Amino acid sequence: MKVLLISVLVGVFSGGLAAAEKPNLLVILADDLGWGDVSCNHPESKIATPNLDRIAREGIRFTDAHTSSGVCTPSRYSLLTGRYHWRTHLQKGVLGGFSRPLISADRVTLASFLKGQGYHTACIGKWHLGMDWPLTDDGVADDGGDFSKPFADAAKVDYATPIRNGPVDRGFDHYYGISASLDMFPFVWIRDRHATEAATAEKTWLRSGPAGPGFEAVDVQPGITERLVAYLGERAAEAKAGRPFFAYVPLASPHTPIVPRPEFQGKSGLNDYADFVLQIDADMGRILDALEANGLAEDTILVFTSDNGCSPQAKIADLQAVGHFPSGPFRGHKADLYEGGHRVPFLVRWPTKGEAGRVSDRLVGQIDLLATMADLLGQELPPDAGEDSVSFLSEWIGAEGGPSRTSLVSQSIHGSFAIRDGHWKLLLCPGSGGWSHPRPGHDDTSGMPETQLYDLAADPGETRNLAEAQPERVARMKAAMEEAIRRGRTTPGPDLKNDVEIELVKPLPSAGLKRKAKS
Repeated sequence: MKVLLISVLVGVFSGGLAAAEKPNLLVILADDLGWGDVSCNHPESKIATPNLDRIAREGIRFTDAHTSSGVCTPSRYSLLTGRYHWRTHLQKGVLGGFSRPLISADRVTLASFLKGQGYHTACIGKWHLGMDWPLTDDGVADDGGDFSKPFADAAKVDYATPIRNGPVDRGFDHYYGISASLDMFPFVWIRDRHATEAATAEKTWLRSGPAGPGFEAVDVQPGITERLVAYLGERAAEAKAGRPFFAYVPLASPHTPIVPRPEFQGKSGLNDYADFVLQIDADMGRILDALEANGLAEDTILVFTSDNGCSPQAKIADLQAVGHFPSGPFRGHKADLYEGGHRVPFLVRWPTKGEAGRVSDRLVGQIDLLATMADLLGQELPPDAGEDSVSFLSEWIGAEGGPSRTSLVSQSIHGSFAIRDGHWKLLLCPGSGGWSHPRPGHDDTSGMPETQLYDLAADPGETRNLAEAQPERVARMKAAMEEAIRRGRTTPGPDLKNDVEIELVKPLPSAGLKRKAKS
């Protein structure tokens, strides 16, 4: 086995794979699923996820895998582009359902790269990266990312005219899904460039807005799964004949609205969120069955992960009261710089090449998928593409050597930065930077240190701030972050420009509290 794996690695690095050897790639991205919600990650979990556990048992489970942000739009950008989202104009928060595109037209994406390598590419699920909705006055909808209030031009959206600069203009041959989160209007399905119905009704899922008369939130998770299962059947013959596929499947669940199907309601014995997680796991069983039934399982790399940590909308305190911890042993949750915000489940199964049942504690990011696939196919990325992406192909196939990531940048919903250096982590803000205590804008952080330094090897729960005791390490890690900003990249290659000027330390909401400078 060892000789086989090494020979495969040499073949990859020496010119790529023949068409018939190229594996399919299926990336499933859950929405707000915590690290500890997957029972193979956290044996004390009160939610059993047997199908996800099966993927881990038959593949590799990464325990130190991260998104680039504690919230979804930024993480999705980084996953698809191999570039940190904070190099764009999106310095905090997320987009809305009527937001303009975040990925520029000339940006190489995982989809466009694989399409250029002969792959058929499909996106099935929640996009949330912006698209150009046409208006009846020939304009383009633009909510400016403000989805907290009704959209002023909602009545002028032309649902009969093709949408531009969405998934099918960013490398995907086919798209079926929704424009943003399931609690963000417009509440309509989109097929390729067209809404499947006009949003002539108004419906409410946390937020009220234009909706298709036939659209129901409870149907979205089943609808994504059904479309993916159908897609696998449609592509099976061509995949076996030498035209592989890349399917990117960003789920809209277990994000709010938390709407498990009736057959899953009450099944967990915990709450609706736990029921919804059980539904997702059951859908993963359907997908695994579809891969087997279509003869695709052996030649498909299956990646399962989440866009950020568990949301407090899951009623985390209630779950913890009965012994379930969505973030496992880690501090914080969605939106945070603490580990619970951006350390996520990350499972990879590749039956013909991977080493089943292996657990890796290597530091990896979703941002690394682009460089890893380029490495696998023996292709070099253009110098202005994937500038923050590092291949971890050697980990996928169980071979020694290959490049290794030692540093990774994370960002909170308010735009605060954290940087990893091995097992050390530096936070450039007081408190969580997000939604957990101490929460900017809600809790008084005026007397707290401006920086936090944690040794994750000794203190994975981030309870002991060592910044004051290790000023040289703080200065060195801060300088590394400044260099990452200055160079426009974190990988070898020519310096590049960020899209905007970037503040290293972002101002945080004060909730009327005057922050005191720390001496």
